[in-house]
Amino acid sequence: MRASSNHHGYIFPMTDQYAVIGNPIEHSKSPLIHAAFARQTGQDMHYGRLLGDLEEFEADVDEFVDGGGKGLNVTVPFKERAFRYADTLSDRARAAGAVNTLTFGDGGVHGDNTDGVGLVRDLTCNQMFRIEGANVLLLGAGGAVRGVLRPLLGERPGKLVIANRTADKALSLAAAAGHVAVMGCGLDELGGRRFDLIINGTAAGLAAKVPEIPDDCLADGGWTYDMLYANEPTAFVQWGLSHGAARALDGLGMLVEQAAESFRLWRGVMPDTAAVITSLRAG
Repeated sequence: MRASSNHHGYIFPMTDQYAVIGNPIEHSKSPLIHAAFARQTGQDMHYGRLLGDLEEFEADVDEFVDGGGKGLNVTVPFKERAFRYADTLSDRARAAGAVNTLTFGDGGVHGDNTDGVGLVRDLTCNQMFRIEGANVLLLGAGGAVRGVLRPLLGERPGKLVIANRTADKALSLAAAAGHVAVMGCGLDELGGRRFDLIINGTAAGLAAKVPEIPDDCLADGGWTYDMLYANEPTAFVQWGLSHGAARALDGLGMLVEQAAESFRLWRGVMPDTAAVITSLRAG
C-alpha cells in the first residue's frame, strides 16, 4: 500500500485512486456506482472522472498512473486506444478489439473488457431473459457490438444476426466470430425475419434516432434492449414499447453490471448490484 508521511514522520495510508476516462465525461454515472460499491464492501478507494484529450489519451493515462492510479474504466471514444495501450489483454478484450478496464500494477498494464459480461448478467440474472435457443438480432457493427458478441454467443442463442447499415461490416464481424449460429447482413435485408430479442448497439440513439429496421421484426412476446441509457426512455426503448415488446429495456443495468465486474477485477470482491440499480433508477 502506498503511504505518505508528515513532518513528524507518521505514516498514513493513501486512498487507492480509480477513475473513468472519456470525452465527453461529465454525464458519467460511474463515479456514483463505484462509490456505492466501495461503501457497500468497505473498500478504501476514490473514483473520479477524467476528461481525456482526443489527441493525448496515452499521455493522460501515463499521468494518472504516475500519480499512483490503480485502475481506469475507459469509455467513448478511447476503447480501441486503450486496447493498444495495454501490455497484456484478457481473452474477452482480445476478442472485442477494445478495452474498457485498465489495471495498473507491477506486471504492467492489463486490459480487459467487461461490457459483454455486463450485458449478459443484466439480461439473464436481473431480467431473467433466457438467451439460450433464442433468435437474437444485434444492431450495429462497431466497438459496442464487438464487445458483447462473444459473451452473447456463450449463452448459446439459436441464431444471432448482426445487422448494420453497411452490410460489409456486419458480414466481416460475423465471419470473424467463426460460429455456426452467427450471420451478418444489412438492415435492408431483415424483411420477413422475426426475433425474440433485439439489442441496439448503434449510436443512433445519441441523435434520438433508431436504426431503420422493419416494423414486424420483433416476435410476439419479444424483448428489446438498448445498450444506451438515459434519464428518459431512449428512442429505441420507445420503439420497443410502440412495437409491442414484452419488455423494452435500456442499458442502465448493463452499465452497473460491467462496473461491478471491473470492481471485482480491481478489488477482489463482487458487489451487490441490485440496490445500486434501484437507487439509480430512482434518481
